[in-house]
Amino acid sequence: MKKRQIITILLLLLFPFNVFAYSNQVIVGGETIGIEVHSNGVYIVGFYPVSGKNIGENAGFKVGDIIKSVNNQPIKDINSLNNSLSEEMSYNFTVERSHKLISIPLTLKKEDNILKTGLYVKDQIQGIGTLSYIDPSTGIYGSLGHEILETSSFSKFEIENGNIYKAEVSTIKKSQNGITGEKNATISQNIILGTIELNESEGIFGVYQKIPEAATLEVAPKEAIKKGEAFIRTSIKKDKIEDYSIQILSLDEDSTSKNILFEITDKRLLEKAGGIIQGMSGSPIIQDNKLIGVVNYVIVEDVKKGYGIFITTMLEEGDKILIKDN
Repeated sequence: MKKRQIITILLLLLFPFNVFAYSNQVIVGGETIGIEVHSNGVYIVGFYPVSGKNIGENAGFKVGDIIKSVNNQPIKDINSLNNSLSEEMSYNFTVERSHKLISIPLTLKKEDNILKTGLYVKDQIQGIGTLSYIDPSTGIYGSLGHEILETSSFSKFEIENGNIYKAEVSTIKKSQNGITGEKNATISQNIILGTIELNESEGIFGVYQKIPEAATLEVAPKEAIKKGEAFIRTSIKKDKIEDYSIQILSLDEDSTSKNILFEITDKRLLEKAGGIIQGMSGSPIIQDNKLIGVVNYVIVEDVKKGYGIFITTMLEEGDKILIKDN
């Protein structure tokens, strides 16, 4: 009997498990938000010639490399990169490429009395999206339903931190088949709504600063979702949030992110936006007065159609902030 107890305890220690703490009632979003994320390191996004030579690319750098250190000095942002390069000499750059660290020497010389690297770099990305949900029990929110990409390399942007801000739609560029339109918005960077702590394939996640006093909706398990009528909640005019009808065409439980195939049927939205537009990612999908998913992709060839991710997938991913903070 004593031996069996010891084995049981060891099994518990060797096989950790995750307990997801998200509520089955959440505050549903729909409002446009401004997004700003800062990288952990500095991304190389292109090259320029120095004295007629492409010194950066010739040295072995590639678009998408993340500069992590120079001469063993950690590089967090463009400012720290500039501070590490002060004179004409050979520097040893350490970059991250495909999750591996690589050392690349680069000799710098001045051109027009300016020290130049031959590298175009970035350390932040700004944009807009739609708030998906806020979990009132934890303060964790989710948005987008997909990751933020570094567009030069089409790789996931590895973030150090970020914020979401209050925003208001200013203009709409309509979608048409073959060309995805977009929202343009005014971002109030003096009004921070929350932090950004995770950038994953399921969306961006963080902690909302002040949980609003608002009604909640029940979270639907994926087994309860069905083909047929539903609606998306989004904003296409200033800060006004409205519901627009859609038809769910099919469901795919095996996909990691394209779970709900739908078509917009609401004439108001089609007239104003032409279909799904950039900036609509994160818009909640509601069926039978339950939150079932989040808009995350448009079908470019048929912009009235798009995909959504199951809300339970997003909630489980967002819940990992609790594990990360512990």
